[in-house]
Amino acid sequence: MSHRPAALAASILAADFWQLGHQISEALDAGVDRIHVDVMDGHFVPDISIGLPVVRSIRAHADIPIEVHLMVSEPQRHVERFVEAGASVVIVHQEGCHHLDRTLRRIRELGASAGVAINPATPVSVLEEVLDLADLVLVMTVNPGYAGQRLLEHTLRKAAALAARKTQHRHGFELEVDGGINEKTIASAHAAGADVLVAASAIFRADRSVGEAVRALRAQLTR
Repeated sequence: MSHRPAALAASILAADFWQLGHQISEALDAGVDRIHVDVMDGHFVPDISIGLPVVRSIRAHADIPIEVHLMVSEPQRHVERFVEAGASVVIVHQEGCHHLDRTLRRIRELGASAGVAINPATPVSVLEEVLDLADLVLVMTVNPGYAGQRLLEHTLRKAAALAARKTQHRHGFELEVDGGINEKTIASAHAAGADVLVAASAIFRADRSVGEAVRALRAQLTR
């Protein structure tokens, strides 16, 4: 098990929205490091999820980094408003962004951290020209669109390749993985090089309280 520090991000995609504020408070009390907000447009991915009002509400009550993951077509059209709403990190997909370098620079200009995500079938080589512009690189370990999927094992090899490149070339980005992270997979994802681990169903749909679920995930990172 790696002894590198790891950050845990709670993805509210799997939360009970009737109890969203309460569940986020539970996650914060249990020590999650970030709140991860998946924004879906029904075009880049099949479903439609949430947007600016939810980010504003979380920011008004939570003094913690908020990651906004734009699973949308033409994400460059939305980055400014999400930063204004309180996003600490804005993550755009390489597959949906025509001018990726320009968009990452713009996110930084707005005062947020710039993140870029790639889907399971996308090779890491497509990020070659933007790794110095990214504050965070997100390897999707499932195909994006809904919570509760099983982690695709081959994606951890991609994470490991990016981690090696980060070390070799002294890039400053954080490496994040998202999808299928639970008590059985979180340690191997961290060992592959992930600095930030996003969990959704393992936190908000577990057979226990949110706080107990967070502590169980933490325990796997410290064994």
